[in-house]
Amino acid sequence: MTTAEVNGRPRDLPEDGRCLADWIRDDLGLTGTKIPCGSGHCGGCSVLLDGRPVLSCSTPAVVHEDGRITTVEGLAARQDPLLRSFVEHGAAQCGYCTAGMLVAARAYLDECGGAAPDEAGARRALSGNVCRCTGYTAIVAAVLAAGRECSGA
Repeated sequence: MTTAEVNGRPRDLPEDGRCLADWIRDDLGLTGTKIPCGSGHCGGCSVLLDGRPVLSCSTPAVVHEDGRITTVEGLAARQDPLLRSFVEHGAAQCGYCTAGMLVAARAYLDECGGAAPDEAGARRALSGNVCRCTGYTAIVAAVLAAGRECSGA
């Protein structure tokens, strides 16, 4: 049996060809990862794989042996400042895009390496995530505020 690390815990990968999203939701019970479009076009299903966002609805789970996967539950468990910032800025509306936005934002802030993020970079990092409820202003503000908090800027 092959394994991957999910939110810090080793987990057996499925051998039946299912996508990451189905395995994460159905087998692991981590339902924070949503599958809004099911075709890899909206970014709502994004999870971090070795620190980079991937579309879990169109990525086979079996190919990620020894990978490190972080879901929105993993961000919550470590009390990532992004979650609080999203709440404080009213960045979450219906919730379908929120998990994908959070993991994409986390990857961007990690890429900043402690430097303060900028609006253009935040918008670029979130460009693969579709939100039908907001104008992205609150989401970008939340990412920038969390980035400033993390960088001390």
